[in-house]
Amino acid sequence: MAETQILSNEIDIRRKKIEDLKEMGEIPFKEKFERTCTIIEAREKVGEKVKIAGRIIFKRVMGKFGFIQIRDFAGKIQVSVGRNELDENSYDFYKKMIDIADFVGVEGEVYITQTGEVTVRAEKVTLLSKSLRPLPEKFHGLCDTETIYRQRYLDLITNEKSRQVFYKRSKIESFIRRYLEDNGFLEVETPVLQTSVSGASAKPFFTHHNALNIECNLRIAKETWLKQCICAGFDRVFELGKDFRNEGMDPSHLQEFTQIEWYASYWNFEDNIKFFHDMIIKLLNSCIGSTQINYQGNIIEFNSEWPRINYVEKMREILGFDFLEENDLNSFKEKVVKKGLYGYSELEECKSVRTLIDYIYKRKIREEIVNPTIIFNYPAQLIPLARRNDKDERIIDVFQVVAGGAELVKAYSELVDPIVQRDLLEKQLLEKAMGDEETMDVDEDFLLAMEHGMPPISGLGFGIDRFVQFIFDLPNIRDTVLFPLMR
Repeated sequence: MAETQILSNEIDIRRKKIEDLKEMGEIPFKEKFERTCTIIEAREKVGEKVKIAGRIIFKRVMGKFGFIQIRDFAGKIQVSVGRNELDENSYDFYKKMIDIADFVGVEGEVYITQTGEVTVRAEKVTLLSKSLRPLPEKFHGLCDTETIYRQRYLDLITNEKSRQVFYKRSKIESFIRRYLEDNGFLEVETPVLQTSVSGASAKPFFTHHNALNIECNLRIAKETWLKQCICAGFDRVFELGKDFRNEGMDPSHLQEFTQIEWYASYWNFEDNIKFFHDMIIKLLNSCIGSTQINYQGNIIEFNSEWPRINYVEKMREILGFDFLEENDLNSFKEKVVKKGLYGYSELEECKSVRTLIDYIYKRKIREEIVNPTIIFNYPAQLIPLARRNDKDERIIDVFQVVAGGAELVKAYSELVDPIVQRDLLEKQLLEKAMGDEETMDVDEDFLLAMEHGMPPISGLGFGIDRFVQFIFDLPNIRDTVLFPLMR
């Protein structure tokens, strides 16, 4: 209560200052300010006069002299303010009417103090915008997680690490776009609002389209639309944007997340392995400055030959039987329990053979992987949109890159046979009837496009949020999102 009262008093004082400014003929919220450079650029202009602007994050007045610090997004700089440069009225205005958190414009010469601090000697300080509220915790930085997520702007004002995360996230997305374009990929846009649940195994969000009076869902993936672009004759396409999955919330999953997908004609999944490996090394060097990541106490090196694990062979080794022969869920669960891997209660959430296989993989294989590793040769039940292996149709030509126990990327050789595709999607309906809410619909528009013919294709999906969480070793994936949804 005491803190609330102090804040209320501070707001009242600042509100009164705004009224006083207006009575003085001052404009408390200016229209614009002509900067000659940013703060980072000003720091390189010792001996020159500059006009800079930013938010005050520190203020100290010592009689007729003092210092402020101002910040823009990329940097901060010290400003000395004294009676030798400002006349009495200007200095009195600065002392009484300008507060921490206000935006100001500063004109003056850049010099270096006796302690070696780059500083601007203010010849003029202009109030640009008055803040009604002070900065939190005397600018020691936000610590309360709830406030960080709900008021991200305060987090970015006070926390250097947060600023760096979001600055470099932007650089990462920009790099990926340029890299793909430089390699012949065309960026396209596909619908977010859809009439079929397709592209991945996930539980969707539903909504109603009033004008058309139809039920729609938010896309869970971009896959089927991007493949239709390939059908249309675009050799290589990509899209970077939001997907939505109405599933559980935990530190590594978001319901609204950013993912890039790309598809290349005439490639198989081995081509995508090489392409992604080369891209990620160049990306890390360009955006982070190193191919080594410190993740949960482990130094993970990406600039190496990534080892491979055969998914099917490793699962057979763990289970002690050929799980590809299992078609009955209850029989499969019985064997898993008899093996001593899990109890029946732990497997309750598994509503199909597909989800049971995935459950075991994630806990017995993926969680144990630290360094970048390629997982390949997946069971066909897992991904109905992937191409069946020519030697064994129970296996699909899929790979994932896993590091630190997290899936970073998934890609595969695409299924382009419309007859097989229809059969697999219709089988998904049976799983849905058994209670599996993460199945796909029979997407007739997509199947129609397939029937017109598609070339060999390999596609890849890469989650930006999880990758940023991984490379910066962040405890929660919401730390990678500027404005996460809150209850």
